[in-house]
Amino acid sequence: MSIVLRDIREKFNITKEDMAKKLKITRQTYYKYESGESELTLDVVKKIANTFSVDYNDIIENRIPQNIEYNIVEGKKNNKNEVAKDIRIDIPQENIEKFKQIFLYIINKIGSKPNVGQVVLYKLLYFIDFDYYELFEEQLMGLKYIKNDFGPTPVSFAKVIKQMEKDSLLEEVKTKRFDYNMTKYLPLVEADLSNITAKEIKFIDEEIEKHGFKSAKELTELSHKDIPWIGTKTKEIIPYEAVFYRNTDTSVRSYEDD
Repeated sequence: MSIVLRDIREKFNITKEDMAKKLKITRQTYYKYESGESELTLDVVKKIANTFSVDYNDIIENRIPQNIEYNIVEGKKNNKNEVAKDIRIDIPQENIEKFKQIFLYIINKIGSKPNVGQVVLYKLLYFIDFDYYELFEEQLMGLKYIKNDFGPTPVSFAKVIKQMEKDSLLEEVKTKRFDYNMTKYLPLVEADLSNITAKEIKFIDEEIEKHGFKSAKELTELSHKDIPWIGTKTKEIIPYEAVFYRNTDTSVRSYEDD
């Protein structure tokens, strides 16, 4: 049945998240169906057949339907094989100004700690962004992260930090810790939190409390257990949507309650 699900989804050019919404099931449940990890229930089979005008037997026999004419936009119908163009798919977009203030907030709180250098900050930013996305299904900073051998790296980091130095918002300091070179960042101003919600600040504080004391090695090892990082090829952008595949090592959401 997983082949049928994937074929229907690709024909309509919609995400797994949208499929889950259409079928009124959780994202994680849908992922298990499409991956073949779980068998479809009869109730879900009926929903697929009714929603996408697919023959019931095609789904049961895992046979790719030949004719699909359903338009997923509520209240409208398109001609055969015409794909709806106004489906909203939420893809996090970088918010550089918000990142600057959050980064200042973080280094004001823990930047002076001996364990907190560039590597720790990379991983902390990654977990803040990806944990928030898993919990609330919306972006916080929405930075893009690339997969490197030592874990996720924010793509725009170096460029933004240089601009922040130029604007006298922070200072970059080179130092050593246990004979290793370390890059630290010292804030020169307080963060402007006027555009950051109380919910976001509370979440950031919780992430700092959870990860801020860990070493670079510990955070790197933890990031290597995260499904978004595992499932991405080296030097490619890590997709936010992969957080819904997470296992118990890094997941921050209880899907049984969804």
